Amino acid sequence: MEAIPNVRHTVYTKYIKRMLDIVLSGVAILILSPLFLVISVLELLIHGRPIMYIQERPGLHGKIFRVYKFRSMTNEKDEDGVLLPEDERVTKFGKLIRRLSLDELPELFCIFTGKMSIIGPRPLLVKYLPFYTKRHMMRHEVRPGFACVPLKPVKTWSWNDQFENDIWYIENCSFWVDVKEIFAVLHEAVEGAEYRVSGNRAEFNGENLYTDVKEKA
Repeated sequence: MEAIPNVRHTVYTKYIKRMLDIVLSGVAILILSPLFLVISVLELLIHGRPIMYIQERPGLHGKIFRVYKFRSMTNEKDEDGVLLPEDERVTKFGKLIRRLSLDELPELFCIFTGKMSIIGPRPLLVKYLPFYTKRHMMRHEVRPGFACVPLKPVKTWSWNDQFENDIWYIENCSFWVDVKEIFAVLHEAVEGAEYRVSGNRAEFNGENLYTDVKEKA
């Protein structure tokens, strides 16, 4: 029988975490505003309009909200007007901002307004909702986050790996866990998250939980 995780409820998770989200995201938006401007200009020059893409994602308790990201691909189409495969549309600039997680920066506004948290399970596609097990559906019992990275280095990243990492987080969330997560995110931003760039993972369909994403040589 599938074990249903217990979401951790403490003074930190109920009150302090949200206060820190507001303060830290607000400060980050102010400090990083020049970087927002630079990336926006480069987006216009390399990818054209619009400079961001908007997608609906499930948030807290599965409520749908809009998430914003800088684009990492062009809108190139074939002779029939169909978009080319993603790996043919991702630009060098797009790979760079993915590796450094700069494509995620607009999500700071989602954090500031309460749709997301700095640390929490990544908001995935709405169409995945029917495929989650009851255990994995529990990842929506906390606000989705800018990041919920594995605290140990990984070379594979199956859907099950990601979901179980999310479950571990909601069961163990604390101030110190969030501090470790923030440092892990900063490390990825400096060193680059290769598994985000080189892995080619199929969309989740409920049957491919254990299909690993392996780093390419």
